[in-house]
Amino acid sequence: MTVTNGSSKTNGSANGASSYPPLKDSTLFTPLELGKVKLEHRLVLAPLTRLRGRKVSDGVYAPSDLHVQYYGQRASKGGLLLTEATEIYHRSCGYPGGPGVYDPAQLAAWKKVTDAVHAKGGYIFCQLWHTGRASPATFLAGQPPVSSSDIPIKGKAADGSDFEATPPRPLTVDEIHNVTKKYALAAKLAVEEAGFDGVEIHGANGYLLDQFLHDNVNLRTDEYGGSIENRCRFPLEVISAVCEAVGPERVGIRLSPYNYFQDTRDSDPNSHWAYLCQRIIQLPQRLTYVHMVEPRFDEVLDHQAKMNALAAYKANGNGIEAEATRGKEVAYKPSLAPFSKILANGGVKFLTAGGFSRDNCTVPVEEGYGDAIVFGRWFISNPDLPKRLAEGLPLNQYDRSTFYGADPPEKGYVDYPTYEETVAA
Repeated sequence: MTVTNGSSKTNGSANGASSYPPLKDSTLFTPLELGKVKLEHRLVLAPLTRLRGRKVSDGVYAPSDLHVQYYGQRASKGGLLLTEATEIYHRSCGYPGGPGVYDPAQLAAWKKVTDAVHAKGGYIFCQLWHTGRASPATFLAGQPPVSSSDIPIKGKAADGSDFEATPPRPLTVDEIHNVTKKYALAAKLAVEEAGFDGVEIHGANGYLLDQFLHDNVNLRTDEYGGSIENRCRFPLEVISAVCEAVGPERVGIRLSPYNYFQDTRDSDPNSHWAYLCQRIIQLPQRLTYVHMVEPRFDEVLDHQAKMNALAAYKANGNGIEAEATRGKEVAYKPSLAPFSKILANGGVKFLTAGGFSRDNCTVPVEEGYGDAIVFGRWFISNPDLPKRLAEGLPLNQYDRSTFYGADPPEKGYVDYPTYEETVAA
């Protein structure tokens, strides 16, 4: 594996003395209480879809021994890991290789993972996932996907088909209530049977709950659509149900107000997600944390293109980038800080993710608008990332081509060396 610094600097070597500023004395390496979990540092493994599950039966995938190794490698004393997005019931997602948390075989396999993490003094939360319209019918036993309304994603699905060829079916009110119960049951199984320390509800990145939040997708006219109050109803009901099932001290949620992935474009993310945050802190059972994705981060656009698009989006109100701003620097800089402040007023911790490197990862915690930093790509390629950042050690470069599967599956998954292994080699 290539060794790099993981930042804008170019100095350093794999086998020499530390060439980068050690971060061990920064706020990033101070304790943090997260519900029942007492962290010793604030560097968190992001929920990263890796699609390495083993097939149990049609549409049912479970963790394998590779998962035990992968999460065990990245566990650290007092550190928190978030699992890859995990299916809450059969056919709630359509990604072959994506594990679930509803089948006995899955629960037994996840228990091996949680045991491995706990053996190293770490903690692990299971991210609960329903993809909604983001899965093609061919991955759902021929059934159309479900969503808030019948608006399909544009472009190609994972199986090569056109999303528009099989538009989603709007969930009925009774089905919404049933899915809410499924979230709660999955949370209960994850904690009580699989040994997870908690769960994170996936309400981001254009998946089902996010499809209810974004007003370009949710065109319903009933109590789950129209106003922001109605669009927030389903996610808030899921939060309440999951908190009731396992206790609010074991529950977080991931949100992405500035998301462009999966064709989501909200007309006013600043005020709409501020409303959601206000409602979250008003719930009788207040969850432990909210995890948001930084506005600069996008799965498709680079940083400047994302900022330009957000600026045009705000100006036009329809998500279409204006010719006047295309390709140019713009002043509009949306921020997660206001959401963090609202949540802090209610005692809810704030995790931030998206495009963090060695250079900028201390900023949110030092400036007080983030309680912990969530790393994805650099944690994939550096199983000992907390040690490397704490001591100022160089980083392994990640291989993007192996993120969502590889041949053999070990490649880009469990074969990244620790710093000690690199030096020894």
